[in-house]
Amino acid sequence: MHRSKIVLPLLALFLLAFGIGYFLLQPDTEQQQDSIKLKVKRQTFVIEVTATGELAAKRSVKIRAPQGMRAAGIFETTLSDIITEGTVVEEGQYVASLDRTELAGKMSNLRTEIEKVQTQLEQARIDTAIELRGIRDQLANLEFSKKEKRLAVEQSQYEPQSVIRQTELDLERTERDYQQLLKKYELKQQQAIAKIQEIDALLRQNQRQMKVYADLSDEFRIKAPKSGMVIYARTWRGKKEPGSRISAWDPVVAELPDLSDMISQTYVNEVDISRVQEGQDVDIKVDAFPDRQYTGKVIKVANIGEQLRGYDAKVFEVVVQVNESDSILRPAMTTSNTILTGTYEGQLAVPLEALQRDSLTYVYKDAPAGIVRQEIITGLSNADETIVEHGLSEGDVIYLVEPEQAQDAPFEYIAADIKAEIEARLKQEAEERQAEAMKKKESVKNIEPPSQDRGSGGSFIIVE
Repeated sequence: MHRSKIVLPLLALFLLAFGIGYFLLQPDTEQQQDSIKLKVKRQTFVIEVTATGELAAKRSVKIRAPQGMRAAGIFETTLSDIITEGTVVEEGQYVASLDRTELAGKMSNLRTEIEKVQTQLEQARIDTAIELRGIRDQLANLEFSKKEKRLAVEQSQYEPQSVIRQTELDLERTERDYQQLLKKYELKQQQAIAKIQEIDALLRQNQRQMKVYADLSDEFRIKAPKSGMVIYARTWRGKKEPGSRISAWDPVVAELPDLSDMISQTYVNEVDISRVQEGQDVDIKVDAFPDRQYTGKVIKVANIGEQLRGYDAKVFEVVVQVNESDSILRPAMTTSNTILTGTYEGQLAVPLEALQRDSLTYVYKDAPAGIVRQEIITGLSNADETIVEHGLSEGDVIYLVEPEQAQDAPFEYIAADIKAEIEARLKQEAEERQAEAMKKKESVKNIEPPSQDRGSGGSFIIVE
């Protein structure tokens, strides 16, 4: 009995507290309704395109692997050593060296081939000397035989006619054999000379190739073509560091950039590229130094898109000239680029999620008689909002999502003549914007474009 007197009041107190809390914490329906409404007001409407970029020197001297690699049949080799990135070097100072293993193998094989050809040449000379000496001995014997036959003819003058004729025939036969052997000797000489010349030509060819290999081996030790800071070359695989493969088709090992003139190379999605034009202003932030901000201008917009790794859609290359020069900026630093494509003052704008589209564009608007579906004419858009050219006034209240019983809301249409008038105005404004864009493009016409060789090398090397 005593316990129930204590428990019952506590239980009642708990239920009372729960009820108060429920009613206090429950969201007000009207407040929820207000949270999906928006009062239209005039504002500064900014259209911009954001893209991540990478700093690069506008001009740089490329340090390449030797140009003779392909001619030597070496299409790829390994970067065995390179000085630390960021090192400042003087002209002619050592920068890197390439692996000579494949080249050394080719030189060894060629050296063996040269020795073989030299042996063949010496053997051909010896064989020729022996063969020609044998023919000369035969010619000497026939010369002696001719003298004997001639003497026999002279001595047979008082012999019968048949004997005389026989000795004359013997002399003629010996004379013919001598002339044939003499001709054979001349042909053998020519044949031997041609054979020796052929072998000798092969030997000289191999010796020239050996010199090419030897010179190339010296060129595998690469030196700086001019003074500057060494920056490693980069591919989609990353930096070219010791152990990286150097291709004869992409022989750039490192570069010496001009750090006083920088650009930001970025890629813009094909959805946004129509808004980007040369001459537009750009706000640039460098991720490595978030407290610093730079400005720039678009100086190049690619005409053709490309599919790059890491991008879901096709992208277009956009090159931004960095206006400021700063000693802390380095190639390959990541930048956040905001391209300002347009700024418009005093515009009525609504969020994109408020737009409803059927056969026309409209929004749900509060009116004195209730909710209506108000037809609107939209203008330019950015990632979040669109300009309302007609259909709404400042202070109108619209719904961000479709309200309840929205299908019963009546339509408020825009008159056809007003539509035609606004469309004509929008067309004229578009032409004016295009004319302004052409002026901006002309303003960067005299800015020196990036080097065509900026991405894949194209300078030269100095070798020991």
